[in-house]
Amino acid sequence: MECRPAKTEDLPQLKEMYRRLIERMYDRNICIWDEVYPCEFFREDIEQGRLYVLTDREEITAAFALCDANGGAGAVQWENAAARAVYIDRLGVNVDHAGKGVGSAALQWAAVLAVQRGAQYLRLFVVDCNEPAIRLYLKNGFRRAGGVYDEVIDEDLVLRELGLEKKLDDMQR
Repeated sequence: MECRPAKTEDLPQLKEMYRRLIERMYDRNICIWDEVYPCEFFREDIEQGRLYVLTDREEITAAFALCDANGGAGAVQWENAAARAVYIDRLGVNVDHAGKGVGSAALQWAAVLAVQRGAQYLRLFVVDCNEPAIRLYLKNGFRRAGGVYDEVIDEDLVLRELGLEKKLDDMQR
């Protein structure tokens, strides 16, 4: 499995992969993504050089964005809030590859890329009802930060998000 920056020509495959993932999430009553988010952010992510894909031959098996900031960063108590951190956003695994270690591989690649950017921590926010994602992150060495970030989407929708972080140790540096 390779990890590379996403390209504009990946957009059709990415959008179809996430469409199927969102459908599966809704089947499991995890109704946090829709036809707008995250897919409408991919083009900008690609243009900004922050979207990465894992591939097996020509098939995208996972994707994630690595961002230098997150709007919820000040809402939770990180282990070391002053330390340099990179944030994972929009992590998705191709449903045809679910349960095969692809999510863990994506997190390992994200850690490598974060270290290359000089980060001491890899951080993310996950909606509190997304138990499969929370289990994945905890299994891969992430720890929960204190507090909760209430992300206001609109007057009828507020997502309660947990902050998780992983200290990037010397082995990854």
